[in-house]
Amino acid sequence: MENYIFGRNNVVELLIKGAREVNKIILMKGIKDDSKISQIIELAKQKGIVFQFLPKEKFRQFKEYSHQGVIAYVAPIKYIDIDDFIKKDIKGYKKVVILDGIEDPHNFGSIIRTAVCAGFNAVIFPSRRNANVNSTVEKSSAGAVNHIDIIMVNSLPAVIDKLKNNDFWIIATDINAKDNYYEIDYCNMNFAIVMGSEKEGISGTILKQSDFRVKIPMLSDFDSLNVANAASIIIYESVKQSVQKSGISV
Repeated sequence: MENYIFGRNNVVELLIKGAREVNKIILMKGIKDDSKISQIIELAKQKGIVFQFLPKEKFRQFKEYSHQGVIAYVAPIKYIDIDDFIKKDIKGYKKVVILDGIEDPHNFGSIIRTAVCAGFNAVIFPSRRNANVNSTVEKSSAGAVNHIDIIMVNSLPAVIDKLKNNDFWIIATDINAKDNYYEIDYCNMNFAIVMGSEKEGISGTILKQSDFRVKIPMLSDFDSLNVANAASIIIYESVKQSVQKSGISV
């Protein structure tokens, strides 16, 4: 289901952002005409996108998805090239998340959503051993995939070398690290936070490439956090430090 976007909020975000080409939109006959539905119809008219109302039976093939009576048929997501991202003129320092082996699309989408909320610039992931951006990721991200650069690469180690050669510092999460995540100064530098799979963690090659290794301290012998929750904790430590240093109220 990689070429469908499900749900009212996701379709509204898609239409507003315009990050992907929408081929058509189908809505369930008899659907409650609330503000979101009205917005979808108005935006579709403005952009010349075909939309149609279909009977409930036509939605049966999508019953495992939370479509809310709204489905957009879209072109595949446009990934950003790593070289183009590095060349981008972005105000302030660049902040990215690198995912190494995150196979659960719900976790993938949740991390993207957190990265967008925290003002990060990109999410980088490998073409193998990682979830791809599909409708489940889109839904889990609440449409956030349309608000951040998504970069799919063939080799994470090669991309990390490229980032390091362009003034990025690599911060890898490692349960065996000596430093806690809040002991790193995330301000005044370009940085990438690397999250690994819950089962295997980050690969040894990438750990060797990292400039910092950090852990989240555990207060019990149950030493495993959901990777999306762990990513949120570390990402928002960088936000906290940035806000404290700037003195800006948000």
